[in-house]
Amino acid sequence: MTIRSERYTRFSPLDPYNANVWVNENPFINAHPVLLSRPQLDDVQTLLPDPFWAGHTDAIACYWKVWELAFQHIGQPTPENGFVAPFIDTAFWYPGIFMWDSTFMMMFTRYGRRAFPFQGTLDNFYAKQHPDGFISRQINHQTGADAFFRFDPVSTGPNILGWSEWEYYRDTGDTERLARVFPALVAYHQWLRRYHTWPDGGYWTTGWGCGMDNQPRVPFTSEADLWMEHAHQVWADACLQQIFAARLLGQMAAALGRSADIPDMAAEIESLTEYVNCWLWDETSAFYYDADRERRRLTTKSIGAYWALLARTLSDAQVRRFTAHLNDPATFNRPHRVPSLSADHPNYDPQGGYWMGGVWDPTNYMVLRGLTEVGQHGLAHEIGLNHVSNVTQVFKATGTVWENYAPDAAPRPGTPAKDDFVGWGGVGPVAGLLEYVFGLRADAPNNTLTWDVRLTDAHGVRRYPFGRTGWIDLRCERRDHTDERPQITATSTVPLTLRVQWGDHVDTYDLQS
Repeated sequence: MTIRSERYTRFSPLDPYNANVWVNENPFINAHPVLLSRPQLDDVQTLLPDPFWAGHTDAIACYWKVWELAFQHIGQPTPENGFVAPFIDTAFWYPGIFMWDSTFMMMFTRYGRRAFPFQGTLDNFYAKQHPDGFISRQINHQTGADAFFRFDPVSTGPNILGWSEWEYYRDTGDTERLARVFPALVAYHQWLRRYHTWPDGGYWTTGWGCGMDNQPRVPFTSEADLWMEHAHQVWADACLQQIFAARLLGQMAAALGRSADIPDMAAEIESLTEYVNCWLWDETSAFYYDADRERRRLTTKSIGAYWALLARTLSDAQVRRFTAHLNDPATFNRPHRVPSLSADHPNYDPQGGYWMGGVWDPTNYMVLRGLTEVGQHGLAHEIGLNHVSNVTQVFKATGTVWENYAPDAAPRPGTPAKDDFVGWGGVGPVAGLLEYVFGLRADAPNNTLTWDVRLTDAHGVRRYPFGRTGWIDLRCERRDHTDERPQITATSTVPLTLRVQWGDHVDTYDLQS
């Protein structure tokens, strides 16, 4: 496949491009747009998972509120925007799609894939990829224009599109989609390596580029500086996300039989892991920090450091010390877990202050998935249950879900925070509920569903989607204590293995259709 000449009409003829060969394989460029009518929740509710949790009707009501809002925010391709698929927007002021927001929205909308193809939201980013691999972090859904010139310091990031695609693959086993998105993801990763690194190999970004707009990570005081300046620093989250993204590309390549095509990823994992552990890891405090232009470690403890769990850059002993901060009330164990900035920072805001301490669904989900990656399932359940419970209490008081939440006050929205934020406000009430309160994790490529049962209340879900076509009904009866073997009822429309974990035990069941 080659890039057709009309593809270049979107760009100024003065734009110089060092073209990336992987872009030639991107099938979304100039793809024919898909048009689908926007359903209402009532039209498709029987195609969505139906959870139940005895004694927790508010959590279930919050779950359904999320889906109601989600179906109100579906947009369409038009000749003006040049999109190729229907999309869910961010529920924010900007008329467009955001890379950071959209990736996290896919973490919960993948459970609604039988009702609507939400994953196609990301197709519109791939369709707008530039010949050198660049993808803008914001694209206007009215005009189709990038929000930033590609060499603006705030133009792109974070590099987490591949994470969403891998989670979707794990849920569906859809190798065809994985093969389609793989070239665009490789080209984008290589663009960042070429244009967002310093000569020593460290990656940089900005407040807007990393998604945590006003976090105090640069030595300036104006809000514009916090958003837009890279300060010639090495940014810990940018480095760790690149390692994680490279690992995912390696796993995708293995699944597709293309490992020999990306030897640069394994080399970068090795070199960048050594780099972050030399320059950004502080053994005394057991934390990753940004580094200034002299490569002196800074002191801000950001939730962004926890991308390290997904990147797998630490030894088991280091992981235990690193995650201990999540249990420390002086840093991240606040009444509503987990604040985006540690509580011992002088700029920490107990009311939230946006990224000065606000609790956010996306970064909480990142922490939870990281804890799963390193086997700390108990802590993940504890944090996930705390977050869903706090979000539910705010929902009960206000009737909706919010952009972020206050870490220290009685359960309430953050200051500031937008309401009806679905958007990524759906991650906790849907993915958090199913994965970290109930404990369900699909592995469709290996035809296995794991159920990590930690609740003692009766709970379960009807119409849990598994793989490309399967539906599972799951129920766990009430227990007197967590050491009691769960009484499970499970039926499936497709054969699969159900692994039920409880305490130190694992029970395995072969479900037949």
